[in-house]
Amino acid sequence: MIIVTGAAGFIGSCLVKRLNQQNFNAIIAVDKFGDPAKMKNLSGVKIQEYLDREGFMAWLDKNHELVEFIFHIGAKTDTSEFDTVLLNRMNTQYTKDIWTRCINYQIPLVYASSAATYGLGETGYDDDESKINLLKPLNPYGQSKQDFDLWALQQKEKPFFWAGLKFFNVYGPNEYHKGRMASVIWHAFNQISKTDKMKLFRSHNPQFRDGEQMRDFVYVKDVVEVCMFLMHHRKNSGIYNLGSGKARTFLDLTKSVFKAVGKKEDIQFIDTPADIRDKYQYFTEANMQKLKSIGYSRPFSSLEEGTEDYVKNYLMENMKMF
Repeated sequence: MIIVTGAAGFIGSCLVKRLNQQNFNAIIAVDKFGDPAKMKNLSGVKIQEYLDREGFMAWLDKNHELVEFIFHIGAKTDTSEFDTVLLNRMNTQYTKDIWTRCINYQIPLVYASSAATYGLGETGYDDDESKINLLKPLNPYGQSKQDFDLWALQQKEKPFFWAGLKFFNVYGPNEYHKGRMASVIWHAFNQISKTDKMKLFRSHNPQFRDGEQMRDFVYVKDVVEVCMFLMHHRKNSGIYNLGSGKARTFLDLTKSVFKAVGKKEDIQFIDTPADIRDKYQYFTEANMQKLKSIGYSRPFSSLEEGTEDYVKNYLMENMKMF
């Protein structure tokens, strides 16, 4: 059995599909299964058992001998959530509980960290574990992920194999339920489809021209390939960046969406809301050398390649269905 937490969510559901494609069908899906929009993400996949996240620990205590691997992808991911008690319970403490069981029951673990731990990137975007204590997340969500990473590194006892993945700006199919928290590509597609225009935040940093704020956008299909590699690799434990390794501008992204939908570019700029300007990231780029150094050699999709596949084969196809 392979466990995937957050199984009905964006990355988790794409991982379940990829596992099925490699004939792993004894999947234990853990999530809060109450949202019909999220449940659509699991349509057509093979799952052995659905477990509510609140009952997962008790289930694992009883069935651990049957478990081969745990992908802990589930989390409270809203970057605007300021309830630190909730975030500590759902993100930090929940992951500690899984980690402890992976030690006790000898189960390998991959868990989701986040590039939100890097904050404004004052110390760069290097996954050197000796520098993780220097990071300054900008919001409680990022801090909840940082708190667990630091705790894990401090532990004398660890699972025999474990990896924490700092996801950068992931985009792709099955994020439809995320609404405001969905990727810029998803928002761009919807805005362009409805208005033939795209509005981007104006730059309030003299070092960046309007639309040239940069992010490391990584296609979800590449993310799950890394997860599959680590499941088979099972050595070189540690914390790893997971981005494309190439920062691209929001203008690049928007132009790629216009091209994919076959419409003429019409890009306008609006002020970044004042309440988020001091916490706005103007540049992120994952240093991917650490993952490559342990043998991961599969190339990452370019922004244009990922956008074209996502828009033409998923977003436009979904529009035809409604």
